[in-house]
Amino acid sequence: MDIATIVGLISGVGLVVVTILMGGDAYIFWNAPSAVLVIGGTLASTLLNYPVSDVLSVLATVKNTFVHKAPSSESLIEKLVAFATVARREGILALESHAKNSGDEFLEKSIQLAIDGTAPELIKDILTTEIAFMEDRHALGQSVLVAMGTYAPAFGMIGTLIGLVQMLTTMEDPSQIGAGMAVAILTTLYGALIANVLCLPAAGKLKVRTANELLGKEIIIEGILSIQSGDNPRVVEQKLKSFVSPAIRANVKTKK
Repeated sequence: MDIATIVGLISGVGLVVVTILMGGDAYIFWNAPSAVLVIGGTLASTLLNYPVSDVLSVLATVKNTFVHKAPSSESLIEKLVAFATVARREGILALESHAKNSGDEFLEKSIQLAIDGTAPELIKDILTTEIAFMEDRHALGQSVLVAMGTYAPAFGMIGTLIGLVQMLTTMEDPSQIGAGMAVAILTTLYGALIANVLCLPAAGKLKVRTANELLGKEIIIEGILSIQSGDNPRVVEQKLKSFVSPAIRANVKTKK
């Protein structure tokens, strides 16, 4: 998990907790029926909208996306230029041992396809298809998280309405109105917290991670095709640098 995710999550939860504690008794912000309604209702609506298998697969996708850190564009470019140098001096077959030690399944697969003499068009088709399905999986994850971020506040409002109805039935006792109103509003608070501290930020982070991973895979495809065609390492470097910003290009350190 990257530092931004950790800082954001701790800051978001921490600010809410500190604000509650500064206001006095934190216990008044806990209501079990409200929490059950919001959490349970959110999960129920999500399962109504998506198959169980999709929801479970999304949890794995989100976990891998947040825990696994994709290699930076700079390191990928440096590695591919180094591979181009090896291939130019010793032949593309010499990359087989490098592929197994690359630590990147997609990169290893790409190199193996090139070593096997697969036609460039077929290599691009195979790898592009893999990228497309990766995007689909991540898009499904984003849609599930956005849906949960939509349902949570809705169930918070439903809980508030239920609480208001229950409160209105006890209007003959004015001393119960304040407490009843507080409990009714808590469900809205829970829904807003789940949506804006967890679900929607997680969906946004997954979208950013997907874009970064997609860029890395596109760099790999272009690099492998260039290596297979026998391009000079300097040409490979210039091709790959065109994928990234000038600031990132300045950080690329290659040996040719």
